Amino acid sequence: MKNKIILTFILSLFYCITYAQNTDAKTNIGDTFIISEVQNNNYEHIHFPKENFIRKKGGLPNYENIVGQKVEITSIKKKDDGSVIATVKLTSGKSFFNSHKYITVDLKEAIDNGELTEE
Repeated sequence: MKNKIILTFILSLFYCITYAQNTDAKTNIGDTFIISEVQNNNYEHIHFPKENFIRKKGGLPNYENIVGQKVEITSIKKKDDGSVIATVKLTSGKSFFNSHKYITVDLKEAIDNGELTEE
């Protein structure tokens, strides 16, 4: 009986250690980034809404107004495949394309491909 308790304690200790090593503390809620310019407005990892949805909500799909804007992370979700999806909003308080307050971003891929730059 005593051996089972010790074994359970050791296994739980190893589990805690490996979990602590897998957590990603690089980005937190409240961090700010700048949207960079991408060739042909081809943002692959920043999930902007489609143009027809922007127009339906009364906005104008003009990507020139988005370049250089500061965004703030409002929530972070980790998917099963290891990717980190963040919901961002403009720090100015305005809406994207005057129609959407929040958008989602595949954070690691967007930073690696230069769509987002750290402030």
